[in-house]
Amino acid sequence: MSKPYHLYVVEDDNPLRTMLCDYLEKQGLVVTGMATAEDLLRRIHRLRPDLVVLDVSLPGMSGLQACQKLRSEGDRVPIIILTARSEEIDRVLGLEMGADDFLGKPFSARELLARVHAVLRRAIVPPGLSQMNQAPVKFGGSVFDVSARCLFRNGATRVLSTVEFSVLAELVANPGVAVSRERLLAVSHSRSESLLLRAIDVTVMRLRKLVESDPGTPRFIQTVRGHGYMFVPETSR
Repeated sequence: MSKPYHLYVVEDDNPLRTMLCDYLEKQGLVVTGMATAEDLLRRIHRLRPDLVVLDVSLPGMSGLQACQKLRSEGDRVPIIILTARSEEIDRVLGLEMGADDFLGKPFSARELLARVHAVLRRAIVPPGLSQMNQAPVKFGGSVFDVSARCLFRNGATRVLSTVEFSVLAELVANPGVAVSRERLLAVSHSRSESLLLRAIDVTVMRLRKLVESDPGTPRFIQTVRGHGYMFVPETSR
C-alpha cells in the first residue's frame, strides 16, 4: 500500500482551514493546517510535505513572500496559491515567484482536491517527459537533466518550479518546432482556467533569465510571433 501524500494547508481563516483539512483527510490525504507563513517556513525545514496549499493574504508575511523565499532557498515543493478571484495580479506575481497553480476564492473543496491531484501528477511525471530522450540536453552554458529534474547553468544548480520544468520540458522535447502558448498552458496548467495565456509569457521570461546570456536577445528560447515559442538547439544554424 502506497504512503498517502502529506499536504500543508496555510490559511488564516480558521473555519475555512478546518473545513479544507477535514475534507482532504477524508479523501485519504495527510493534512497539517497552519495559519501563518512564518509557521510554514519553520515546519517545512523539519518535515517537508508533498504539496503546500498557500493563501495569499496572511497576517505578517504574505503567501507570495513565503513562496518566493522557498524558491530562493532551492525548495521545489509544489505550491497551490489561494487568491481572490478578482486579483489577477496575485496570479501573475505568484507565477513569477514559482507557484505551480492557482485557485480563486470562493471555491469548492472538490475543486481544490482536483487541483491537488493534478499538480501532484505533474510533479511526478511532467508533460513532455515520456517523449524526451532521457540524456541531459546541453545548450550554451546550460544542462537540462530531465531525469534529475534539474537545470545546471555554468556549474550551478538552478531551481525550477513544476510549471517552469513542464514548459521547458515541452519546448526541449520539440526542438525546432513552434509550440503554441495554448499548448504550453495546457501542459503546465491543464485544469487551471484562472490562468491567462500571458502567464506562459511570464514563465518563458523567467526561463530566459536562467538559460540565456542575453535574455533580451534570446538564442535558445525564441518567440514565434502570433503563435508561441520554439527551442532552438545549439547545433541549429
